[in-house]
Amino acid sequence: MKAQIGVIGGSGLYDMADLTEREEVSLKTPFGDPSGPYLVGTLRGKRVAFLARHGAGHRLLPSELNFRANIFGFKVLGVERILSASAVGSLKQEYAPLDIVVPDQFFDRTKARISTFFGGGLAAHVSFAHPICPELARIGADAVQSIGARVHRGGTYVCMEGPQFSTLAESKLYRAWGMDVIGMTNLQEAKLAREAEICYVTLALVTDYDCWHPDHDSVTVDMIIQTLMQNAKAAQLAIAEAVTKLPAARACECGSALKHALITRPEAVPEQVKQHLAPIIGKYLK
Repeated sequence: MKAQIGVIGGSGLYDMADLTEREEVSLKTPFGDPSGPYLVGTLRGKRVAFLARHGAGHRLLPSELNFRANIFGFKVLGVERILSASAVGSLKQEYAPLDIVVPDQFFDRTKARISTFFGGGLAAHVSFAHPICPELARIGADAVQSIGARVHRGGTYVCMEGPQFSTLAESKLYRAWGMDVIGMTNLQEAKLAREAEICYVTLALVTDYDCWHPDHDSVTVDMIIQTLMQNAKAAQLAIAEAVTKLPAARACECGSALKHALITRPEAVPEQVKQHLAPIIGKYLK
């Protein structure tokens, strides 16, 4: 069961209602199990694989997510582009709840997450100055605009560890640094997608103003869930529209991210590593 487009649903987005000809695909990876089975089907005439980031019933914390297994599974399925949706807090007055931000930068505030497929005898260093696929970002933002939602193009996503929300001091500091939105999941996905030579973009669904705002100084899950339900509907429409607009061939450089990144001499790479990473490095190391 193959698909060229991947969709990762975050908080509030646990399914794609318009996905037809559905089939659940459970995968085992060298890195363990993904968050759950991939839902593979047809969306607007194209083959799509959907994964609920936090698992059935939203049972996985951000720090518990097996990011490597999730992205590796998409690679095995043949995915070349990933559209991700996730809930975020706003760090700027102009980014209001129900707005959608398409960030083009990340700032890492996580602590101990594994963010690479490499190691164990194979070293690689991919370029990550521009962590979001520009082609996919443009299409995603255009799709949001086309469905009538308010979109902000570009900006920096602070990825924090969680699961607690920010302290007031942290929230004020991020604002002073010029950050735009804050979430707990997308940075590792973006790093691993780049290593897997998969285009990646996130639609950051603003649920609240984070605790810096005088009216949001006590952010609760109940507050966020109310907004999430509305955001999820907009996200489904925008993703479906983006899928429609995706050209057959990629014009970006994401598909060759590893071309100059593998630094270990081929003969020094352990055979088991070559086998485990074959879907990712097979075209470079035989």
